[in-house]
Amino acid sequence: MTGRTLLQYQIGVKLGAGGMGEVYKAKDTRLGRDVAIKVLPAGMIDNPERRQRFIREARAASLLNHPNIVTIHDIAEADGAHFIVMEYVPGKTLADAIPARGMEPAVALRYGQQIAGALAKAHGAGIVHRDLKPANIMLTPEDTVKVLDFGLAKLADSSVIGESDATLTAQTQAGAILGTAAYMSPEQADGKPVDARSDIFSFGLVLYEMLSGQRAFAGDSPITTLAAILREEPPQLRNISPELDRIVMRCLRKDPAGRFQTMLDVMHALEDAASRPAPVVEKIPSIAVLPFANMSGDKDNEYFSDGLAEEIINALTKLPGLKVTARTSAFAFKGKHEDIRGIGEALTVAHILEGSVRRAGNRVRVTAQLIAIADGCHLWSERYDREMSDIFAIQDEISQAIVDVLKVKLIRQPNQPIVPRRTANPAAHQSYLEGRYHFMQFTAASLARGLECYRRSVALDPDYAAPHAGLAECYLYLSLYGPSPFRDAIPKVLAAAERAIQLDPGAVEGYLPRGIIRGAYEYNWSAADQDFDKALQLNPDDAMAHYRRGIWFLMPTGRMDEAVAECQRAVELDPLSILTRCIEAFVLNIAGRNEAAIQRARSALELFPDSFLAYFLSGMTLGGCGWFEEAAAIVERGSRAIPGDVWLATVQAAIYARQGRTEEVSGILGWVGELSGREAAPLVILGMLQAVSGNLDQGFRLLETAVEQRHLWTVPMLRAPLFAEFLAGPRYQDLFRKMNLT
Repeated sequence: MTGRTLLQYQIGVKLGAGGMGEVYKAKDTRLGRDVAIKVLPAGMIDNPERRQRFIREARAASLLNHPNIVTIHDIAEADGAHFIVMEYVPGKTLADAIPARGMEPAVALRYGQQIAGALAKAHGAGIVHRDLKPANIMLTPEDTVKVLDFGLAKLADSSVIGESDATLTAQTQAGAILGTAAYMSPEQADGKPVDARSDIFSFGLVLYEMLSGQRAFAGDSPITTLAAILREEPPQLRNISPELDRIVMRCLRKDPAGRFQTMLDVMHALEDAASRPAPVVEKIPSIAVLPFANMSGDKDNEYFSDGLAEEIINALTKLPGLKVTARTSAFAFKGKHEDIRGIGEALTVAHILEGSVRRAGNRVRVTAQLIAIADGCHLWSERYDREMSDIFAIQDEISQAIVDVLKVKLIRQPNQPIVPRRTANPAAHQSYLEGRYHFMQFTAASLARGLECYRRSVALDPDYAAPHAGLAECYLYLSLYGPSPFRDAIPKVLAAAERAIQLDPGAVEGYLPRGIIRGAYEYNWSAADQDFDKALQLNPDDAMAHYRRGIWFLMPTGRMDEAVAECQRAVELDPLSILTRCIEAFVLNIAGRNEAAIQRARSALELFPDSFLAYFLSGMTLGGCGWFEEAAAIVERGSRAIPGDVWLATVQAAIYARQGRTEEVSGILGWVGELSGREAAPLVILGMLQAVSGNLDQGFRLLETAVEQRHLWTVPMLRAPLFAEFLAGPRYQDLFRKMNLT
């Protein structure tokens, strides 16, 4: 549909799809404005009675003039397509805006009042929405709510088609059942007649999700979700006022007679709740540990100052009741000399720990100071002059001092060190810190240096778990992005990860690389889930555990809502990490949340304009969303910065193919083919290039071999919408079955 012209409307990028049709951004050439075009499925309009009913309802909805309702401009037919022309609303859906932990009650109240006002206006005009859900609610850049699709859901009326709402939903679009079922009222789920009070129940579900970040009723399937709506009560909301809790629970009563009877009643109740003072909720203490400045004359000692800060971060994240910024985001300010208050605002923390390290021979001097962002005052500072053998004691003293200042309650035995003593060998610990420093540079050369340091650490103390986990990560990244042949690396990843788990089963690090291998290599998805789940049990605030569970388990197995939530949680914990940012955009694109995916991809590029990963994943994301011109420019810039990279070239070829630039696609296929004769280019790359070049038989043969050889990036590449466009069909589904997926 993209690129076509319907009447005076030039169709642009696809914005989304659902049971009611596909939505595109378009240009009204007559009036010179952007609009949204919803193209209806043929089954919606092939019956004359249905068509007339739809036209009447669409006309009624078009008369709704309200600042929180998306305006319907026109309903038309052209070239066999029936479509609705609506106001185009830039921004994101409420579904993409709700944080994993829910919104602040004041924010949820503000949005709730606007939604309630829109529903009250519609109900007053005799229109019942019947499909209210976060995905049908837009948030503009001005933070205004716009409710979509008024009146359209009335096509599911049983008096017109002789079927219940739930039956229609199940028969029209299986992929959208859960999203629709999760926001039905009990009477709608039971196939009974509905009125405006059904919208009130759905509104209660939306308000509940805004406040908690979770759906009120969630099941493993549409049937279990509907059963929960009919029979169960939602979990208790936390940290909200009793008045707001009563409003939500009254909206969610099973019997329509027990709910608010009109949306005006709901509006008045929300206004009363908003006028009351907010409940005093004790804020969780929060801190970012900045990389300690290396004051030594030898720059090679920087690994030690970085490692000291990282060890303190790792120790503090294990303390209950303390929010700690992840390492990647905290270290983003290394060497930038920015204002402390600005750093605190960027990382959304109330306290900053900064310090310096000066090392001479076997002596080390560490200074540290804890600063309150609110007024810039020093709450605590200390200087430590020690032998290097006392480094664990220094780490523990600093961590304990912070805890004392912030008055965080610890759940631990008296005199138990905060920093776990994983080795008694200071030299082994120093080699581990040096390896960690090089590993975090994420280049082929730095990963190789990291390997050397980790191996040296293991040689000095074979029972030290941390360097074994470090070896597993190095082998894993070299197989994913570097020159190391992945089939040679996999046994090394597993051996190192399992040794780390054996030595320290209470540490997160060993479970994460093993989880990736169990899923993407062994196709043992239940075992992968166990590893990621174990890691999150050990540390629920580990950003890497969240995004890895999202992209390496939930996304492959098709649990896209959960995958998006995990990636969003990772960004909350580590907002300045290139991995969390780029992977969130990529997963949003796979989930079909294209507006949010585009925003996240552009944001990642702004934050990391020189990163390979930003070029690769952002280009693939924007291309998958249909923004081919912008995606091509990104990948071309990346190819100039990193000439000869086959991963970027493959994304570039797919984008060119979608643009019809066949000669350039052939050129890329040619030079990558020549390269593969000299080097081992991954088969998933060669297969995708053949497919986008139009050589589907050859492409599928190569991809089938890639699945058999189990290259780790095979699953994400096959799921990517940019490539899936070329592969649709039974052979594509067979690839997933061979990976124990659907």
